[in-house]
This record gives sequence, structure tokens and C-alpha cells, in this order.
Amino acid sequence: MKGYFILATAIVCEVFGTTMLKLSSGFTKPLFSLLFVIGFGTAFYCLSVSLKYIPLSYAYAVWSGAGTVLTAIIGIIVWHEPFGWLSAAGIILITGGIALLNTSSKQATNQRKAEQY
Repeated sequence: MKGYFILATAIVCEVFGTTMLKLSSGFTKPLFSLLFVIGFGTAFYCLSVSLKYIPLSYAYAVWSGAGTVLTAIIGIIVWHEPFGWLSAAGIILITGGIALLNTSSKQATNQRKAEQY
């Protein structure tokens, strides 16, 4: 459970960092540029720590997928970026892919445990 909490922290920091990247206006605003670096630095650190507990294939897919979905939602809500059925389909497919990876990761873990006994 600890690994998933750390991974969730990495996702939140990545989304924060990406939001700060937008607000930095091409790194022309020093405060937002610094917050971007802090956000992504913390995100990568937390992602690396989560890999002690969670398989790389699953952790990276969840981190990048969830970060993409949350960033897209923030873009739609905050900056009124276009949202249509293709965007919705993309978000659904990313979320579904994460769910499938989670399922396959759990099956592989259970199979390894069964083979050990």
C-alpha cells in the first residue's frame, strides 16, 4: 500500500509540475519555472521510490497515464481547451489501459507466488 501512496504523490507532483510549466510562459516567469522544477523533481523522486514496491511496467504506465488524464482535465477546466468525443475516448482508453495493466500485474504476482510454493 505504501508504494501506491508514493506513486499517487508522484502523479500529483507531475500534474502540478505540468501546470506550472504552462504558467511559466516558456520559462519567462521565474516563480512558476522554479515550481515546475520542484514539481517534476519531486515527481521523479517519488516515482523512483515507488519502484521499490511496484513493478516498473505498472508504475510507469499509471504515472504517465494518470498524469496525462489529469492534465487533460485541468486543461479543459482551467484553460478551456477543446473537449470532444475524441478527447473523451482517449481519456477512457488511457484509463482502461491502466486498469488492464493493473489486472495483468496482479495476475503475474499471484502466479509467481503460486510457483514459489
